[in-house]
Amino acid sequence: MLEIIKSGGWMMLPLILCSIAAMAIIVERFWALQRNKVLPPELVPQVWRLAREKKLDDNTLHRLKNSSCLGFVLAAGLANSHHGRDVMKECIEEAGRQVVNRLERFLNALGTIASVSPLLGLLGTVVGMIQAFSAIVAQGVGDPGVLAGGISVALITTAAGLTVAIPSLIFHRYFERLVDDYVIGMEAEALKLVDILHGDREAIL
Repeated sequence: MLEIIKSGGWMMLPLILCSIAAMAIIVERFWALQRNKVLPPELVPQVWRLAREKKLDDNTLHRLKNSSCLGFVLAAGLANSHHGRDVMKECIEEAGRQVVNRLERFLNALGTIASVSPLLGLLGTVVGMIQAFSAIVAQGVGDPGVLAGGISVALITTAAGLTVAIPSLIFHRYFERLVDDYVIGMEAEALKLVDILHGDREAIL
C-alpha cells in the first residue's frame, strides 16, 4: 500500500487528507445522529405527564433542553406556552431551525470532499500524462519505464480520488436523508404536544 501511495506522487497527499477528514466526519455523524440522542421515543409522553402534574419548572425545562434535539425544541415551546398556541409554534419553529443547523453539521464539508476528490484525482491524471509525454519528447519511446511511470501516476491518483469520493457521497446522501427524517419526526412530535396542551387533541400517547 505504501508503495502504491509513493507511486501516485505528490497528488496523493491531498487525497489522503481528504480521506482522513471524510472518515472523521462519518464517524462523528454516526455518533451524533443516534436516534436516542435526537428523537427519544418516550419524550413527549414524559413531558405531557410532567405538564399534567404541573412539574415543568425552570430546572425541568433546562434539563429537557439539554437532553436531546427534540427536548431542545419542546423546551422552547413549553417556555412560551403561556403566550398562546401561535407564539408557542413560532418558538418551536425557531428552535427547530437551530436544531437542523446542528444536525447538518459537517455535512457540507463531507459533500465538498465527495465533489473535490475526483477532481484531485483527475488533476493527478493530467500531471501523470504530462510527465509521460514529456518523457517521450525528451527520450523518445526507447525507455518504456519512464513512460509507464507517468501512466502509473495517472491511474493511481484517479483510482484514489474515486475511492475517497464514492463512500463520501454515499454517506453524505445517507446523513441528509436521516436528518430529513428526524426533522419530520420532531415537527410531528412538537405539534402533537402543542395540540394536547391546548386541548385540540386527546392525550393518547
